[in-house]
Amino acid sequence: MSDLNELTLQKTKKDYFLIKLFIGIALGIIIGIYSNEGIINVIQSIKYILNQVISFMVPLIVLGFIAPAITKMGDKASKMLGVILIIAYASSVCAALFSTIAGYTIIPNLNIPSNVEGLRKLPEIIFKLDISPVFSVITALFLAICGGVAVVKTKSEYFKNLLNELNDIMLFLVSKVVVPILPVYIGTTFATLSYEGAIIKRVPVFLIVILIVIIGHFIWLALLYSIAGIISKRNPLRILKHYGPAYLTAVGTMSSAATLPVALQCANKSDALDKDIVNFAIPMGATIHLCGSVLTETFFVMTISKLLYGSIPSVGTMILFCILLGIFAVGAPGVPGGTVVASLGIIISILGFDNDGTALVLAIFALQDSFGTACNITGDGAIALMLQGIFKKGQ
Repeated sequence: MSDLNELTLQKTKKDYFLIKLFIGIALGIIIGIYSNEGIINVIQSIKYILNQVISFMVPLIVLGFIAPAITKMGDKASKMLGVILIIAYASSVCAALFSTIAGYTIIPNLNIPSNVEGLRKLPEIIFKLDISPVFSVITALFLAICGGVAVVKTKSEYFKNLLNELNDIMLFLVSKVVVPILPVYIGTTFATLSYEGAIIKRVPVFLIVILIVIIGHFIWLALLYSIAGIISKRNPLRILKHYGPAYLTAVGTMSSAATLPVALQCANKSDALDKDIVNFAIPMGATIHLCGSVLTETFFVMTISKLLYGSIPSVGTMILFCILLGIFAVGAPGVPGGTVVASLGIIISILGFDNDGTALVLAIFALQDSFGTACNITGDGAIALMLQGIFKKGQ
């Protein structure tokens, strides 16, 4: 009963989080434009510390949400784990193939300069407070899955209750620590970008490509949610309408992991999803489902190949790249640029990029990483709805 009262109270309160995010972005850009080296040094230090706090919390959030969700689902958990892995991989590979087809169709007709020089250099960070995570996100994910399944199989009520207590603790820390600092963190991110000149000087250079990719994100999200609606027989807008704060947070943080607390709040507001599905699918999706980043990277490597080497890779090469990229996306860290950094090996070995090519991929990907991350995190809602339809039929 207390949970119901708390939920009712939360819904009666007006949510100002979205407004805070907009204010953080606007102030960050303005401060960055007019800051001198001393001020930007302080801002960088604040950004670094807040990033350390968020990075410390994320593995605990993954453990504190996924393990209890598995125990609540009981024997369905192992089946659901296999299904979400298949869906996430299929979504990433299909998004890459969709981007490849678009690339072969559009890129030959584009004429985009590759010069992105002239940025102001950020000064060295004067103060660093290192807060090392207890373990990595992948370790937390593995521990949560193993621990949750083990508790289910052994029917241990003690550890089941212990994990539920952990879930309550993490909910408190998310709502009272992580979410309140996110607007400040996002503001400092935009301040440093604005100080560099990246927002003014770099974005216009590849504006056409970035706009094409963003349109691709929305097409892919529309497809994902349509499929989810068909599978679940529920209106996907019942989820999408709550995802504004998560989308904007992802744009600001460029990190699926950092956006996870907000995504959980957004998904839990939907009456189309059960809480145990949300607590399992959203943290899992933030870790393994990177469809937007994959779509972005595929189109960008094709564009850069045309710019630097005069031609787009062959169809066979791109298909192999897409298949392998899907695997790397599942294991990529949910941090800014995680997908492209994890896949540098196949960019070099499969596509044959040299140092200039890989540097340009990293630079241009950074410009658009925020929107790719927003697609990733929003797409997780569709995966949750698919799982709802598969495992909660008639409920």
